[in-house]
Amino acid sequence: MQTTVRWTGEGMSFTAETGSGHLVAMDGAPDGGGRNLAPRPMEMVLLGTGGCTAYDVVLILKRGRHDVQGCEVRLQAERSPADPKVFTRIRFHFTVRGRGLRREVVERAVHLSHEKYCSASIMLAKTARIEVAIDVIEVA
Repeated sequence: MQTTVRWTGEGMSFTAETGSGHLVAMDGAPDGGGRNLAPRPMEMVLLGTGGCTAYDVVLILKRGRHDVQGCEVRLQAERSPADPKVFTRIRFHFTVRGRGLRREVVERAVHLSHEKYCSASIMLAKTARIEVAIDVIEVA
């Protein structure tokens, strides 16, 4: 896996090109020289973590032949006030929709993601307290 990050030459804006050929923009806050034109790099870390764990949960449920219709995860994080400003607490709130989904099956999928498969959340758990909430919604 690789990526290339380039400063645009203006403010604190950067573009990144992933190894799979996708482009992503990042920018800083105005108080740090940025212009607030794109997500902050640490927001990208958090959203990547959300994508990683949501991917796992959907894949685990689909492989188990469960009728999953939707999966959303909201992440709320706190950071250390001093440098390095690592994440110290991350709350994951999953909302999983489907037909006949049992809560314990969804809980198991989330647990497997956080304990075995999601590299991002496993790395972040080295500095952050991880909290998880799960809502399972029956779809008619």
